[in-house]
Amino acid sequence: MDEDKRAKYTYLFEKMISTMTDPENFVRQEFVDLLAEICELFHIAKGVTEFYKNEREEREGVGEILIDYDNGHGEKVVIAKRIVTKTKAVIKGTLYCAADEPPYSDEEIEKLDIIIRALLSFISRNRLLATVEQLAFYDEDGYPNLNYFVRHLDYLIAKGKVYNKAIILYNLRQFSVVNREIGREFGDIAMKNYYLRIKSVLDDDGSLCRMGGDNFVIVIDSERLESVIDIINGCPIVYDKDDEKRVMISAAAGIFVVPFDFEFKKPGELFEKAYIAMQYAKIEQKGTIVYNDNKMRENRKKILEMRRVFPTALENKEFKAFYQPKVDVNTGEIVGAEALCRWIRDKKVVPPMDFIPILEQNMDICKLDFYMLDTVCKDLMRWISEDRKPVRISVNLSRKHLVDADIFTHIMEIIEKNKVPHEYIEIELTETTNDAEFRDLKQLVQNLQKEGIATSVDDFGMGYSSLNLIREIPWNILKVDKSFLPVDDENSNVTSLMYKHVIAMALDMGLECVTEGVETGDQVEILKENKCRIAQGYYFDKPLKVDEFEERLKVRKYDTI
Repeated sequence: MDEDKRAKYTYLFEKMISTMTDPENFVRQEFVDLLAEICELFHIAKGVTEFYKNEREEREGVGEILIDYDNGHGEKVVIAKRIVTKTKAVIKGTLYCAADEPPYSDEEIEKLDIIIRALLSFISRNRLLATVEQLAFYDEDGYPNLNYFVRHLDYLIAKGKVYNKAIILYNLRQFSVVNREIGREFGDIAMKNYYLRIKSVLDDDGSLCRMGGDNFVIVIDSERLESVIDIINGCPIVYDKDDEKRVMISAAAGIFVVPFDFEFKKPGELFEKAYIAMQYAKIEQKGTIVYNDNKMRENRKKILEMRRVFPTALENKEFKAFYQPKVDVNTGEIVGAEALCRWIRDKKVVPPMDFIPILEQNMDICKLDFYMLDTVCKDLMRWISEDRKPVRISVNLSRKHLVDADIFTHIMEIIEKNKVPHEYIEIELTETTNDAEFRDLKQLVQNLQKEGIATSVDDFGMGYSSLNLIREIPWNILKVDKSFLPVDDENSNVTSLMYKHVIAMALDMGLECVTEGVETGDQVEILKENKCRIAQGYYFDKPLKVDEFEERLKVRKYDTI
């Protein structure tokens, strides 16, 4: 090499090193132009760099391959380098020259070797940083993760931009049903397209990240909040472009709008505010959006207070069994009753809707259910000992019990402890859409029936798997929800037809039918016409205190038929 070439090499090499070590001012095109100058100095026709996360990707050719210089005459390899990093990533660099290019001197090969090593070191660092970024801040499906969200929130806080931002946590509603209906592959596509729909309305300071499963978190300027809420409330999402197939997706969401006077010590406090609201949204019967505001905080206080007093109330027997008769519509005879829980506190009745949903948020409802079963058993044995003729009493069990592997044993322990004849107990269970719960429910019903204990499916028709529920599980009794019972409105003809076929199907399957919510004489006639023998509802009686029910048992018959 002559002195001019050495001098130019030294200048270009130093400039390359300076550029590579100044990431804040790095401009890719300027760096590519610099590499082109080096290639021209050494008559290099083409330069190729390759990056693979591991050797498997290298074998499969799945990686990042860049050709930053190519004059179209790169036929012969001048030098090739391959580096395996400590993380097992593979970085390769190859320089080519024209086929008729004279052999390179040892000095030229040495200098090209230095350049390509420096270049591969630079690429290794940048690509590994990108890989670390991907692993730390994105999940396996490519969604930004919770770490990404926290980092973004830290940025907004540092810039003083977090105030008046809305923190939104959302959970896709019934997405297991979506997956079951369209398949997991299309379900993943639908989830991604729903994510992209929301992302499209975010501003520059907004972000949307996945917390895991079908849970996501958003930060957005509150002025754009309505656009997100419209999507959260439900919209059709394309999951198959070829056939233009769509599925409706909605979500339950908790929202916290950061007020200008809000004081906090760490980003997690903002996240927690939205998380609490989302938990409320997931258990709401109506609506999908809950704001963490004064109203919600008052409700939370109420819940915490109720949970605090529940153990003492249970110990003090504040919960009472009220009995609503089940009546044979043909004879007026009382043939059974449902035990309904009433909370008498400070001589006032606490409405069931004020405490049952709260107890169902954790396992407290199971303690109450067992208490009610024990109370019913004691009442039954007292009636037997007093030579009263008892009727079969149904007791409700929450779906929460299905997580208890020993639920059957626990039920039987209470019944056997009280020495109640099994024919006087009926266990009412509600529908379920969860496959695992379905299997456990089926096993429980089978075990109870082996012991001669009747089982009924409560609120039939309110769930998503009603027909499969009565096809697969050997119930004794079908309790038809009052929504199937015709009333005087524009849909009465359709409802009458549905009611007729539900009752006919159940009777053909050998099930005993009970219709709930019977309130008028006309409805009693409808039961008779459709051969549904048993009615339960205010037409005959409201839920009665135990002494009032005992008086009804003396007569045992209504004359309102």
